[in-house]
Amino acid sequence: MAAVWTKRAGGAVAGLLAGLSGALWLGGGGARAAEPITLQLKWVPQAQFAGYYVAEAKGFYKEAGLDVTIKPGGPDVAPPQVMAGGGADVVVDWMPSALAAREKGVPLVNIAQPFKRSGLMLTCRAETGIKTPADLKGRTLGVWFSGNEYPFLAWMTKLGLKTDGSPTGVKVVKQGFNVDPLIQKQADCVSTMSYNEYWQVIDAGFKPEQLVVFRYEDQGVATLEDGLYALESKLKDKAFVARMAKFVKASMKGWAYAAAHPKEAAAIVLDNDASGAQTEKHQTRMMTEIAKLLDSGDGRLDPADYERTVGILLANGAGQAVITKAPEGAWTHAVSEAER
Repeated sequence: MAAVWTKRAGGAVAGLLAGLSGALWLGGGGARAAEPITLQLKWVPQAQFAGYYVAEAKGFYKEAGLDVTIKPGGPDVAPPQVMAGGGADVVVDWMPSALAAREKGVPLVNIAQPFKRSGLMLTCRAETGIKTPADLKGRTLGVWFSGNEYPFLAWMTKLGLKTDGSPTGVKVVKQGFNVDPLIQKQADCVSTMSYNEYWQVIDAGFKPEQLVVFRYEDQGVATLEDGLYALESKLKDKAFVARMAKFVKASMKGWAYAAAHPKEAAAIVLDNDASGAQTEKHQTRMMTEIAKLLDSGDGRLDPADYERTVGILLANGAGQAVITKAPEGAWTHAVSEAER
């Protein structure tokens, strides 16, 4: 069932009843069993995935005749591996990771791209004297791995900087999913997202003027993030494509609602945060920033954005390339066209 046992007072019973009623869909004059879909997220419950949680909470999936189970991610969860193991029908992933998985034998296909722009940034302490990308030479930089390092490697290749720690290159510190290396001055710069870790730096006591930020979008090395992917073999089934079409349409409706109602969307996300680690302030702020990255249309992938991402990944250079050749069949408009 897609029911979520909410933490807020009175929410538990309402959430369970909503899930139970969602198992039956009234259409064509009678009750029909809702079509099940399992969605695997890339990370833990937060506003980065608000559109899906909102679509569930507001009944958009139910209206589409769907019973959606949303599985949270985490540091030990790799969406392509979950998909390969049959643990999900659709996953949220960054395109570099999805394309790498495809080349390695997990044929993921992009069926929708809710995020139009990248939120990835490199945030530096201004006191280091770093003012331009050229000043990164010889510096220590915090970088996320597990598939998130590829845009960084592409950028360094573009700058002509090796990542071997040499004086003429940069030293890379494997960064956890926090900003500790910057705060503790173990790194001159760290990886941040415009909607999350940057604000963790601010909340740690830094003022914006004490930071220098390089947005990957501005540097011409931004790759697509948070797309929706399904297995190529399943997309040969017209019934599955039709089900995905309903899911994408309802999800984009959820994203539109979340962008227009960031505070309510944050509250819905918090209802799904079993850890209790998130705060309303941070999630509301996150949703406000994420709204700036979203596609305002139907979530259909722009082929030009895809080609740009592939070109950036292929330009990484020997030993750093995430993919060795341009993929074929890595995206489709079949799902968005099926809903027309």
